[in-house]
Amino acid sequence: MPKPSVWLFALAAWLSLPGIALAADNVTTFQLDNGMNVVMIEDTRAPVVTHMVWYRVGAADEPPGQSGIAHFLEHLMFKGTEKLEPGEFSSVVARNGGSDNAFTSQDYTAYFQRIAADRLGLVMGMEADRMANLRLTDDEVLPERDVILEERNQRVENSPSALLREQHSAAQYLNHPYGDPIIGWRQEMEELDRAAALDFYETHYAPNNAVLVVAGDASPDEVRKLAEKHYGGIEPNPDLLPRTRPQEPPQLAERRLTLRDARVSQPYLSRSYLAPERDSGAQEEAAALYLLAQVLGSGQTSVLNQRLQIEDNIAVQVGAWYSGTSLDDTTFNLAVVPAAGVTLQQAEEALDDVLTEFVETGPDAEHLNRIKMQLRAEEIYDRDDASALARRYGQALTSGLTVEDVQAWPDILQDVTAEQIVAAAERVLDPQKSVTGQLLAPEVTQ
Repeated sequence: MPKPSVWLFALAAWLSLPGIALAADNVTTFQLDNGMNVVMIEDTRAPVVTHMVWYRVGAADEPPGQSGIAHFLEHLMFKGTEKLEPGEFSSVVARNGGSDNAFTSQDYTAYFQRIAADRLGLVMGMEADRMANLRLTDDEVLPERDVILEERNQRVENSPSALLREQHSAAQYLNHPYGDPIIGWRQEMEELDRAAALDFYETHYAPNNAVLVVAGDASPDEVRKLAEKHYGGIEPNPDLLPRTRPQEPPQLAERRLTLRDARVSQPYLSRSYLAPERDSGAQEEAAALYLLAQVLGSGQTSVLNQRLQIEDNIAVQVGAWYSGTSLDDTTFNLAVVPAAGVTLQQAEEALDDVLTEFVETGPDAEHLNRIKMQLRAEEIYDRDDASALARRYGQALTSGLTVEDVQAWPDILQDVTAEQIVAAAERVLDPQKSVTGQLLAPEVTQ
C-alpha cells in the first residue's frame, strides 16, 4: 500500500488540475410552520446521526447585569421536564449507545446528540420536550449556580492566561457585549436565580428562534416527518425581538494593558484588532483576513515563524488567528512568546517590523498557493465527519450566514488574491486601532 506521503502528493496533484471544484454538501433545508429552520445533511456511509438544536441566542444577547445567564441556562437544560427527571436525558442517550453535550458562545447556544440512526426519533422527542417543558426548582438551580462559579474558578481565576484574555476582550469592546465573558462576571453570576433563568428560557427558547441540524444516515423525508411530529406542535414566541446589540464606536487610540501574576512563568504578548465578520453574500474580505492569518502565523512556514523564531530567534512561539463566523465585528489576533533573554518590548518591536514589511511586500506566491492547497485538502477530509459538518452549518446559520454562504466559502478562499490579502492587512492592522496585552510575573523589588 502506498505511504501516506504518496497519497497526499496524489491528492495535491489532483486538486491542482484546472476545473476541479468541490462538490456541494448533500443538504436539504425547509422550515416548519412555527418558524423552526431545519437543515438535513445526508450521509449514509455509517448508520449514525448527529442531531443538533441551535438557538439564536448567546452571551452577547443577555440582559444587562445578567452576564453568564446563557451559559447558566445551558446547564439547567439538563435538569428535567414533566417527563424526564434531572439527569435522565443524558442517561437515556447513554443507554442507547449515544453521547450528548451542549455549548454556549457569544452568538448561539447548541445542544447535540450523536446516536444510532434508528434512535433519531428518540432524541428528537426528548430535545423537543425540553424546548417546551423545562421545569426548574430552587433546589436544582442554586446548586448549579455553585457549579458554574466553580467552573469560573477553574477555567478563569486559576489561569493567568485566561484572566488576560478576559481583560483583553473587555478592553477591545468598549460598548459591544462581546466584551463580557461568556461564563459571566463573578459578581453577576452570584445573583443569577431561577426567575432569571426561566425568563431567559421563555424569551429565547422557541422554535422560531432555533435551527435544527441533522447530519448522517437519514433521509430528508424521514427528518421532515420526525421534525413535524416532535417540534411542529411547539408554539412560537410571537414577541421575539430582532437581535439588535450596541455597536462599537470608532477606535481613536491604541489601547494597552499589563497583567502581572505570580503564577506566570512564561511572559507573552497578545495583540488584537477589531475586524469585520463574514457577511452573508459578501464574504470576500473575511476570506482575505482568514488567509492573512494563515500566511502570518499558521505552521512552521508562516511569516512570523520564519522571521521571529527561525531567523532572528526572537520568539519560541508565535500565532495569528481570525474566526469570522460571528454576528457582529470580530477580532484579528496575534501572539508572541519571547525567547529567553528577549523582553516583551523587543518582541513587540520585532512583530511590528515584520507586519510593516509584510504590508509592503505581500505574501510569497508559492507559500500562498501551498496554503490554499492545504485548505482544499482539509475541506475534502472534513466531509468524512458528519458531526463537523453539522456544526459548520449550525454555527453559520445562527451567526447571520446562509447555507449558500457556507457552500460558497471554500471557493471564495481559493479566489482570494495576494492583493486582497495586503489590502485587508492595511485596513485592519492599524497600530492606532490595536489592543496590546502583556502577561508578566510581578516586578522584583529590592
